[in-house]
Amino acid sequence: MTGFLTEDDLAALQPADEAMFPSPIPTQVIASDEFWPMPQNERQKRVEARIKAMADEIAPKQGMTRRRYLQTAAGMAAAFLAMNEEYGPLYGVSRAEAQTPGAAEARAATLADQFIMDVHTHFLRPDTRLMTFVEARRNVGRAGWNPQIRVEEQTIESLMEANWFKEMFLDSDTKVALISGAPSEDPRDWFLTNDMKFDARKRVNDAAGGTRRVLSHGIFTPGQPGWMEEVERCITELNVDSFKGYTVGDNTNKHLAQHPWRMDDERLMYPFYERILRAGKGIVCVHKGLYPQQVTDRFPHLLPFAGVDDVGKAAKDWPQIKFVIYHSAYRWTGGGGAGTGVEQFARTGRVDWTTDLAEIPSKYGVTNVYGDLGQIFAQTTVIEPGLCAALMGTLIRGLGADHVVWGTDAVWTGSPQWQIEALRRLEIPEAMQRQHGFAPLGDADGPVKRMIFGETSARMYNYQRRADLRHDNVAKARAEYAARGGERSNLAYGYVIRNPGLETIVS
Repeated sequence: MTGFLTEDDLAALQPADEAMFPSPIPTQVIASDEFWPMPQNERQKRVEARIKAMADEIAPKQGMTRRRYLQTAAGMAAAFLAMNEEYGPLYGVSRAEAQTPGAAEARAATLADQFIMDVHTHFLRPDTRLMTFVEARRNVGRAGWNPQIRVEEQTIESLMEANWFKEMFLDSDTKVALISGAPSEDPRDWFLTNDMKFDARKRVNDAAGGTRRVLSHGIFTPGQPGWMEEVERCITELNVDSFKGYTVGDNTNKHLAQHPWRMDDERLMYPFYERILRAGKGIVCVHKGLYPQQVTDRFPHLLPFAGVDDVGKAAKDWPQIKFVIYHSAYRWTGGGGAGTGVEQFARTGRVDWTTDLAEIPSKYGVTNVYGDLGQIFAQTTVIEPGLCAALMGTLIRGLGADHVVWGTDAVWTGSPQWQIEALRRLEIPEAMQRQHGFAPLGDADGPVKRMIFGETSARMYNYQRRADLRHDNVAKARAEYAARGGERSNLAYGYVIRNPGLETIVS
């Protein structure tokens, strides 16, 4: 896997663990070797200063060091307060949560059983060569995106199945996860083979008493030799839950990409759509976006395949298929990217290519296009939260709240709990609602966020939630879990997963 920075470029950078304050929420853009990081701007500096000041004031009163305080739920509440002071009232948080011992933890406990279905998660194969992801994860930890990552030395094991399991099911409120992946022209650089995803799904679900705690994608690669034969095998042997593809072809090694494709290619793609419909596999997930200027400059020949101008026709021609566009086609990833998105929205009320995606239902008269959040949320909510609110408003206005689905792209940035907490707290400012016709996001457990967090995906995947789960069983199971030494319990519709060894307690 090749990066975008030269050796001289990398030598000029200061290590993130030396340059950055370990905040619960990042206050500066970081990079591995994939893009040039944007220097910390003045607003981010002010947020960082506010977080430090609050931590220095509150931590001693709670008998903690600044670092320990910032690792708590109260410390995260303080970070959201600091962001509100700088960016405006975007996050629902009270000063009492930051100042009163146990207040933030009590709030979190009331939401711990919320149904969260993450349809966009990753880990890597045991023999992977993709070491760049290790450094990317180290930098995420050094920047403070995830307190647990920050205090650990990351290795390739951090990106393997056992740690994925821990971070998804023990360290977050996620109840159901879909294992995704990415293909490559070089077979050694697939994140996971389709068989590996099938095996992991079976391991977790078998250990969970035969319930569907984990789903899996079948990765399809239009144009590559034997690709339809692999689709057939995914249907008949692996019984995948849905299919996923990358229109740029090889997204991991773009310099090797030989088989980009369009969703509306009637010769190449329509036989595929027809086959999966006959098999009852009518969900097609497609990676779009994440194509900032650095990537455009280096791989301009793939740019025509990265946007969404091929989505509308495919959706209109195949109304029985649910097309889920991953990352909601958000283009401006990487250093400086969020700034480009902010400028675009301020000037035009639009953001490449997410606004184009949101307008497809009205333009084409379709109701089968969905937006996955992925990096669109993970990156903007902590770098430019106003842009995050604008993007959420745009998607809900155009696609409908019941057509926006929760995906975090974890495990690249550790446990997704910080993303879950950010959406629970996020609100679109009233002035932005009035100016752009956006609807409010509402309460943490209100109808809009419930749909996004899991209700829409549960319907899409015909996921049957356990109806016999009662609160007293929850309390009993968690108490038993704690008595056995568990650091965090996560009730999952009738049982609690105990540890990365996949043991369970049946309630």
